Amino acid sequence: MTDLTTLLEVGGPVAALGGGAAYTRAKYPAVYWSAVGGLISTVRLLSSYSSVMEACGLTVAPSRLRVLAVKTTTRREVRPVPPRRGFIRPTSTGLRIRLRLAPGQEPADVAASAERLRHAWGVHAVYVTTVKPGVVELRLVGYDVLRRVRMPRKADSGFLKVPVALREDATPFVRDYRTVPHQLTLGATLSGKSMYLRHLIAGLAPQPVALVGVDCKRGVELAPFAARLSALATDPDEAAELLPALVKEMEDRYDLIKARQGIAPGTPDEEITSDIWGLPESERPAPVVLFVDEVAELFLTATRKDEERRDEMVTQLIRLAQLGRAAGIYLEVCGQRFGAELGKGATMLRAQLTGRVCHRVNDEASAKMALGDIAPEAVSAACAIAPELPGLAVAGDTSGGWSRIRTPYLSLGDAAQMCRESAHLMPDLAALKSFRPDVPARPVESLAPTVLLHPVTD
Repeated sequence: MTDLTTLLEVGGPVAALGGGAAYTRAKYPAVYWSAVGGLISTVRLLSSYSSVMEACGLTVAPSRLRVLAVKTTTRREVRPVPPRRGFIRPTSTGLRIRLRLAPGQEPADVAASAERLRHAWGVHAVYVTTVKPGVVELRLVGYDVLRRVRMPRKADSGFLKVPVALREDATPFVRDYRTVPHQLTLGATLSGKSMYLRHLIAGLAPQPVALVGVDCKRGVELAPFAARLSALATDPDEAAELLPALVKEMEDRYDLIKARQGIAPGTPDEEITSDIWGLPESERPAPVVLFVDEVAELFLTATRKDEERRDEMVTQLIRLAQLGRAAGIYLEVCGQRFGAELGKGATMLRAQLTGRVCHRVNDEASAKMALGDIAPEAVSAACAIAPELPGLAVAGDTSGGWSRIRTPYLSLGDAAQMCRESAHLMPDLAALKSFRPDVPARPVESLAPTVLLHPVTD
């Protein structure tokens, strides 16, 4: 009886502790990882490193000198040699460790064993990146960071760089317009496409960048940000007037660059430029980011006159995509579908859009439109996005690389407030003054608009 009482007294707290750990792991995985999970995975890694590497086929035969030394000093069995392991660096989401590969090994060998390493060390996922020849880094992610998105405190932000989402390996997905000037973003209704666009605008608002919007849904998506927009077109007729103005602005900038190239023959080479970034800061015009929401509306026609207008607008968009980068004009094209069925010029325009982001779509053909020509293996990942995960997307570019990302929740009211607070940073572009939207005065007690969109962090 005494033993039973003692067992109950000891077992009660242990069961409570175990139940609390299980609850924390399910509801608060980040807290569980920082308190318990990280330590357990570290112990597993240290205690089983050699045997796991051997089971995964990541070991090599020891050198003759090593064999001789082992046989001379001990009677142990000479075992294969795993990659040399560096220090384990814990993070808030997992572990990072560098491996020096043995001669004859390549990073692809380690990447092929990532799933085995995940199960052996009890983590959510393992990602392999090449640091330098012969050295790879393993990023062990302890839990599903896309289930409840929390952006890292330190992100690679800067001029024309916006940390807009979180990758599945817990690193920020940064939209860098200098590296990827133009991008296509596709997604069905309530897929999180508008949230992605909202983050881009809110991230660019505090920067000295001209923001231009084409929203043919009567401005319902971009009108809340009117205080920060240098120009806004809310129907195809207005877009047909705005796009030629942007093309004219681009041509004027090319004239400015050509004038700089035509300076005296004795000018140093570093002062000769082929884009606006080589111009002196006092002469450099502000960059322009053009947001086109629901691009299919620009392609739809009902009459012969509409067809002529459509052809002109598509031609101007293609010119901006082909020539705009050097002039500091960047495109962000959004829609639900974007393929050859839209009409003449659609495929040519899509080919100029280097970056691709595909949210949940309604059919496989839409995913192929976004990713099929740059990363065919990413199409199936885009088709597997569930409706209850808004904001989840597959991002890729023409390099062939791709990853799953998810945008954190940002209310429309907060984004609009950021634009109003940054309205004084709007660059003064004479070519766009006539297209600047009217911003009515807000009543003092009025609240910022909100939208009924499921938070993507839940």
